[in-house]
Amino acid sequence: MNSKLIKYCWIFALLITVSCSEEGIDDSGSGTITGKVVAKGTNAPLPNVKIETTPVSNTVFTDENGDFILNEVTEGEYSVQAQLDGFITAFKASRVVSGQTNNVVFELEESTASNRPPEIPDLLSPGEGQILESIEANFVWVTTDPDEDELTFTLELRNDLNNDVLIFEDITEPVFTYSPLLLGAKYFWQVSASDGINSPVFSSVSSFEVIPAPIDNRFLFTRQTDGNNVIFSADQDGVEFQLTSQAENSFRARRNVAANKIAYLQTNGAQVDIYTMNRDGSGKFKVTSSLKPAGFNLNEINISWPENSDKIYFPNFDKLYSINSNGQGLQLVYQTPDGSFISEVDVNENVNRIALKTNNQNGYNINIFVIDFSGSLIATALTGVQGAASGLNLSFDGQNVLYTYDVSANQNATYRRLNSRAFIYNIPGDTTTDISEEKPGGTNDLDVRFSPNEAEIIFVNTSNDGISQKNIWKITLNDTNTRELLFSNGFMPDC
Repeated sequence: MNSKLIKYCWIFALLITVSCSEEGIDDSGSGTITGKVVAKGTNAPLPNVKIETTPVSNTVFTDENGDFILNEVTEGEYSVQAQLDGFITAFKASRVVSGQTNNVVFELEESTASNRPPEIPDLLSPGEGQILESIEANFVWVTTDPDEDELTFTLELRNDLNNDVLIFEDITEPVFTYSPLLLGAKYFWQVSASDGINSPVFSSVSSFEVIPAPIDNRFLFTRQTDGNNVIFSADQDGVEFQLTSQAENSFRARRNVAANKIAYLQTNGAQVDIYTMNRDGSGKFKVTSSLKPAGFNLNEINISWPENSDKIYFPNFDKLYSINSNGQGLQLVYQTPDGSFISEVDVNENVNRIALKTNNQNGYNINIFVIDFSGSLIATALTGVQGAASGLNLSFDGQNVLYTYDVSANQNATYRRLNSRAFIYNIPGDTTTDISEEKPGGTNDLDVRFSPNEAEIIFVNTSNDGISQKNIWKITLNDTNTRELLFSNGFMPDC
C-alpha cells in the first residue's frame, strides 16, 4: 500500500476515536430554579413551604422571606410543586437550561376544606317578649367563629302591622340600632352570621313589642345615654318614653300643643340644627339649613315655639331669628345694639313680648330683659351682673319672667355655678322674688319652667360640683317650702 495512503487512514481513525470518546463522557448539563412563595391576596411571604420537582430533583423549603433555590437541576422540563399545610398545593412549569437560572413565583390560596362555620348567634337584646318604651331598638347578639374568621351579619326585621321585611346586611359588629319602630307593633327578628367561606348560620327568631303611642305625656326632658343627650317624654305617673335615638345628640325640647309637635335641637359635629317631631317621636324633620342656632355655648342656648304659632325663634350670636316649622320664612327679628350674644329666648306672641338673656362671648356680663316686636324695651330683670344665669320663661300673660341666677357671682372658664337660685321678676311691680328658699346648700337650681297652669314651676337641681347627676323637681308657688322629685337623671325640662 502506498505509504501516503496509509498515513491518511491512520489520522482519520485517530479522529474518529477522539470524537467518540468526547461524546461518551459529556452529560446534558444543569441549571438552577429559584422562586418565591406568597399568600394570595395579601402577598405576605410564606416560610417553610416544601418545594419539590417532577421529575425528581432536590427538595428544599422556603426561608423566612418565602424564597427558595434549587441548584444543579439537570437540564429539561419540570413541574415545580409548592406545598404548605392550610394552603392549596400549587404547581408551576419550569424549563431548565444548562448554565441558566429559571425563576418561578407561587401565590398560595388558603385551603377552606377544614374551615368550620360560625357558631349560631345567640340573641340577647331586645329580650324575648320584652316591651320597649321607645321607638328605637338596640339589637345585641353574640357568636364566635372556631377559626377566628372575620364575620359579617345580616339582621332581618318584620312586624305584625304590615308586610314590610327590613333586611340590614354587611353588619360588622354584633350590635345594631334601628328607629323608628311602629308604636303598638309586635316585631320578629333574626340574625345570620357569615365567615365568607361556609354557608351562613341563622339564629332562632325572637320577638318583642313596642308600647302604644303615648298620648298623655305632658313632660319632656333630656337624659344622657351612651355619651349622647336623648329626649324623653313622661306622663303624670312617671311612665317614660324615649323619643330620640341614643346614637344622636338631641336636647332642649319645646312642646307646641296647637301643632301637637315638639321642636328640639340636634347637633351635627360642631353645629346644631332645629328639628321637629310628632309627640310620639315619629315624623322627624330638620327645620334649619344654612343659618343655624349659634352662641357662646350650644348647651346654654335655647329656642322658643310660642303657643298657637308656626314660628320657631332661635338665637344666632347677636341676632334673633324666626323660621316657620316647615323650614321656610326665615326672618331677622332683633339684633343687640352692643353686639352681645343672645343665649336664651322666650316669646309670647299673644301679648307681643320677647324675653331675652344676653351675655358676652364667655357667657358672662348677663342681661335679662323684655322687649316688644318693634325692639322697644319693656322691662329689665337683670343688667350687667357678674355670674351665670340660665332658664328663661315668660308667664302666659307676659307679666312675669322666670329665670335662674348664680348669686355667688362666680365666673370661671368652665361656666360652673356655685349658688344658682330661681327667681320670678314681676314686670308691673318691678319686683324680684327668690323661690329657692329651700334649696339644699351646695346645689344649683337650673332650667326653670312654669307649669301649664302656672301654679307650679319645674326645674333642675344638682350639686354645684358640675359633674353630679341632675334631677327634675317641682315647687308649688304658694308653698315654696315643698319640693317634689319628678324625674331622676334628667335635665332641660318642658311641660
